[in-house]
Amino acid sequence: MRGRVRARLGRRFGWLWAAYAASTFGTWLAFDAFPLIAVTVLHAGPTQVSLLASAGLLVGAVVALPLGPWVDLRRKRPVMIAMDLVRCAALLSVPVAYLLGGLGFGQLLLVSVVVAAADITFTAAAGACLKALVPGEHLLVANSRFESTTWTATVLAPPLGGALVGVAGPVVTVAANALSHLLSAVGVRAVGRDEPHPAGVGEGQGAAAKGRPRLRRGDLLDGWRTILRNPALRPLFFNTALVNGLIMAMHPPLAVLMLGPLGFAPWQYALAFALPCVGGLVGSRLARPLVARFGRHKVLRTAGTLRVCWSIGLAFVGPGAGGLLLVLAVELGLITCAAVFTPVQATHRLEHTPDDRVARTLSAWSISVKLTTAGLTALWGLLAAAAGTRAALLAAGVLLLATPLLLPRSERVQEQAPREPAQAP
Repeated sequence: MRGRVRARLGRRFGWLWAAYAASTFGTWLAFDAFPLIAVTVLHAGPTQVSLLASAGLLVGAVVALPLGPWVDLRRKRPVMIAMDLVRCAALLSVPVAYLLGGLGFGQLLLVSVVVAAADITFTAAAGACLKALVPGEHLLVANSRFESTTWTATVLAPPLGGALVGVAGPVVTVAANALSHLLSAVGVRAVGRDEPHPAGVGEGQGAAAKGRPRLRRGDLLDGWRTILRNPALRPLFFNTALVNGLIMAMHPPLAVLMLGPLGFAPWQYALAFALPCVGGLVGSRLARPLVARFGRHKVLRTAGTLRVCWSIGLAFVGPGAGGLLLVLAVELGLITCAAVFTPVQATHRLEHTPDDRVARTLSAWSISVKLTTAGLTALWGLLAAAAGTRAALLAAGVLLLATPLLLPRSERVQEQAPREPAQAP
């Protein structure tokens, strides 16, 4: 059975998967490289490091806003290759400037913005490419493989990156990340070039006939319109944005608590989040058999509910081995459930998105999640400063327990959600 599924996914998917693996591994290899460079090379302070972390995310998301509709009007694989090359060139400028003695904080900030925008655009194009490349009945298998690859990279790459930083400094990991995107471009190119040019979306028939697709102002918001008008996508969209944002917002207060008053060493803090990533490998492998046995709707709701039941325990972390074991258990449970949920959610989202709007919908989704995460992280920083770190962790944990109310409730709506046709201008 496994061999038949592999054969149906085909060699072209194998190249796409290899491209994803290369860029994902490179990204995690250089995890936190920019803050390390800012602190150790440019001697930046906490304010500049925080600006580097947030501005790249926020401005990159805004820059990516018009690119989603633009991608829908073009062949996806050339866009993916272009975004890989943009990321490679932007990242490679950092070690080059460092070697020439001209690296500055402004360049780091600009590169982070360019890479963030290219990341969003590449992901949107890749989703559309995957939907066209893989038969619908095998989308869950494909998404599970991507999820498994993500967690494998999360487990293996950061320790290797840390070793490289210790030997040669953080600039080397940025160069390695640039190389990973070049390898990704090679993999995407190997998928093949026989991709038809999409028909014009939201354009006049004359322009479409001339092969000159045009982007209208209204198309910029079309991704959000597609999401909000679709009863199968709308609840999942709000659930994903809120859950991701709250989980990420808990990390800075937890770091302050563990590394400050509780007295954990940095290696213990890193261990508490590295070891549980094994749960991601387990969860991603369980997604397909669970759906085959219980159905997608039940797995989506159950895994989506279970993934938010763990984080409230972080508000009660204490010192010593007991506290470390509690964090390990919470993170293992959360990551395992999330790794079951994510490929099922990704498959559900692709199947309920019209073919001519996949890129703009995924782009709108990604931008919204990133902006929500940035906003909630900043808000929870203020809450932790005003009410204390444990109060902030407890508030986020309680809110997470309410998020399953935003999951799709009706199995019939999930399976029969309408697919909107492209509208004429």
